[in-house]
Amino acid sequence: MSPDTRPRARQFPTWTTRRWLRVGAAVSLTVLTVLGLTGAWVLGRTASLSDDLVDVKSPALSTSFRLESALLNQETGVRGYGLTGSSDFLTPYRQGLEDQAAHTATLAELLHDDAAGLRDLAAVQDAIETWQERIARPIAAAPAGTPSVLTTERAAEGKQTFDAVRGALSSQQEQLRADRARAVEDLGATMGLRNGVFIAIALVIVALTVLAFEALRRGITEPLDQLGADARIIAGGDFDHPIVPTGPADLRRLSGEIDFMRRRLVRELAFTEEARLRLDTQAADLQRSNAELEQFAYVASHDLQEPLRKVSSFTQLLQRRYGGQLDARADQYIDYAVDGANRMQVLINDLLDFSRVGRVHAELRNLDLGPVLDRTLSALSVSIEETGAVVTHDPLPTLAADPTQMGMLWQNLIGNAIKFHRPGETPRVHVTAVPEGELWRFTVTDNGIGIAPEYAEKVFVIFQRLHTKDAYDGSGIGLAMCKKIVEFHGGTIGVDPGFRNGARITFTLSTEPPRAADPSDLPQATRADVEPAP
Repeated sequence: MSPDTRPRARQFPTWTTRRWLRVGAAVSLTVLTVLGLTGAWVLGRTASLSDDLVDVKSPALSTSFRLESALLNQETGVRGYGLTGSSDFLTPYRQGLEDQAAHTATLAELLHDDAAGLRDLAAVQDAIETWQERIARPIAAAPAGTPSVLTTERAAEGKQTFDAVRGALSSQQEQLRADRARAVEDLGATMGLRNGVFIAIALVIVALTVLAFEALRRGITEPLDQLGADARIIAGGDFDHPIVPTGPADLRRLSGEIDFMRRRLVRELAFTEEARLRLDTQAADLQRSNAELEQFAYVASHDLQEPLRKVSSFTQLLQRRYGGQLDARADQYIDYAVDGANRMQVLINDLLDFSRVGRVHAELRNLDLGPVLDRTLSALSVSIEETGAVVTHDPLPTLAADPTQMGMLWQNLIGNAIKFHRPGETPRVHVTAVPEGELWRFTVTDNGIGIAPEYAEKVFVIFQRLHTKDAYDGSGIGLAMCKKIVEFHGGTIGVDPGFRNGARITFTLSTEPPRAADPSDLPQATRADVEPAP
């Protein structure tokens, strides 16, 4: 989907995820705190009403009934004593007085915060005091044994005053019943409010939980899922797929930074791909050029053989037939021509051998380098005997290598070590081999004239000579050929700059066969590759 057809990102405020979480947590805590305080108040109110109902209203009403019972006991005892004069009737009267005092004190204590209740209690006490003063105490004070005259005389007043007591008690009890009923009603309403508050708290908690999950889903989970999906698409290879920022500000900023990185990677990949294509083109051109140069070298070497043989043959015939018959200058010219033809023959053969490295002699197999070195020393036996050279070597490993190329490598290195010896000093050459990981490092050390550090690289360049042909013979191809052989076998070669008492050539060879070149990249062999040099 192109950027123009993708859905537009949801517009979020500039708040970050942390700010959203802080605000959400603060709001949630505020709401829960308010609801908690409300619930605590409702619980306290419910407990207060319940305590008032249980500890005040209900006990006050029951105490009022017990006070009424105590007064009835007094009235019955006084009336019986007044009619009979029997002192037995004074017992319930006296007990009633004690109960009256106790119940009145209890009511006063229960109703100490209720002004209306205290007024009703005072009215009851006034009525009781009037009845006791006019009726109960005078009759109870009369002598026992005979009926009291006051009973008959004050019967109507006694009835009237005790009815007043009953009326005051009834009024008090009605008021206490009403208070108790209101307390029960308030308790029921408060309990209903309590239940409602706790239901509201539960609903708010559920709502906050749902909102929190929904906010996390929309604000964090979905943007991260979208970012992950875009990242997986890009990781799958669609580097042009844009990342659309969604969610809070920090997540959108993260998405933008990742998209910026994606765009930068796209640019880097485009540049890398362009560079790779250029390198492939250059490599193909270089490979083609090298193949053409090698082919030219093969053809030139082969085509130069025939005219060079003719020049060499005829100059040698001139030397044999007319040598000594011409003047000294003519003999010198003939010698120059013969020597030049011979050196040209050697140079062409060396060039042909150099071009064959890696093409013709490429028979890689497990090769014990010890016997190869021994055969090389046998081939160099003449120069070794002439110079009295001493060549020694450590045990050599078995590697995947071409036997012909290894023979050429040893012959050039040891031949150079013998050739460039110090005048008047016996040449000594020593070969070592030590493992280095997946490679073997070889050294060829001699006590010859050595190689100056500034020529450490130059000696491996083809046709580069450090001495004139009059001082040391040779074509200047030997070390260049050694470098080509070593690199063909996956190693490197160089001069040890720290060695001073002669020269030390060090090179590495891989234990594994080198990667084979594509046969199509190599030029076709000509007859010069298989014909021996004359």
